[in-house]
Amino acid sequence: MNTPVNRTLLLLDIERYSDRTDVEQAYLRRMLYDITDNTLGAAAIDESQRQRADRGDSVMELIDANASVGALLRALITELPVQLRATNQRASGSSQIRLRAVLATGYVAIDDQNGWVGSDLNHACRLLDANELRSALRERPDDFALCVSDSVHQGIVRHGHPGIRPEEFRPITPDSKNGPLSAWLHGPLPTSAGSTPPSAAAAESGASPTSSAKPAGPGSVHIMGDQYGVAGGTVHGGANFSFGPRSGETR
Repeated sequence: MNTPVNRTLLLLDIERYSDRTDVEQAYLRRMLYDITDNTLGAAAIDESQRQRADRGDSVMELIDANASVGALLRALITELPVQLRATNQRASGSSQIRLRAVLATGYVAIDDQNGWVGSDLNHACRLLDANELRSALRERPDDFALCVSDSVHQGIVRHGHPGIRPEEFRPITPDSKNGPLSAWLHGPLPTSAGSTPPSAAAAESGASPTSSAKPAGPGSVHIMGDQYGVAGGTVHGGANFSFGPRSGETR
């Protein structure tokens, strides 16, 4: 196992992918790649600064820590919705693409099988599958829902950098197999979220809610349920991995 390195983690997932025909899935994959590339390009992140892993209905990007997280977040808030809108205007109803996204930071190690390992990576994957993010996307007219990790909120969002408005982010505490996680949803909370998230005052003050999540153990490669392992798969950029099944998921 190599020493973990600090990376920005970008995850994008297509809603209801498995409901489509093979032809539609192939089209959606091409569009997902184009949207991801254009968004990263708008953030001035070139191919030498990123590694991509292909999950079929989603992509994961490991991005060099020297690339601007603020620029990437601005591109996700502004450029990606523009790309989605243009894509869906050209697509038939059955080929419309709707995306969930997670932006996080953390440490990731690449093992001897070129797999990606790390509890920060596992947490980002759990956020991508969070009910709060799925519910938000179902209610969004612009076909896109974005969640950022607490580390991104603390390092970037709360400081109000140009193009990033802290008041547009709401704290959420998604459940996971190892306890609740702290994260921030861009835009309004879904009506199906139920009760107000913990620490409503934190949303106004910019403070971070407290997480009681237990990190995955070191060296975890295959993790069941809502944790994700890395072994095999199709990859761009020199890393291979696949994920365990998502129990009860409907796409």
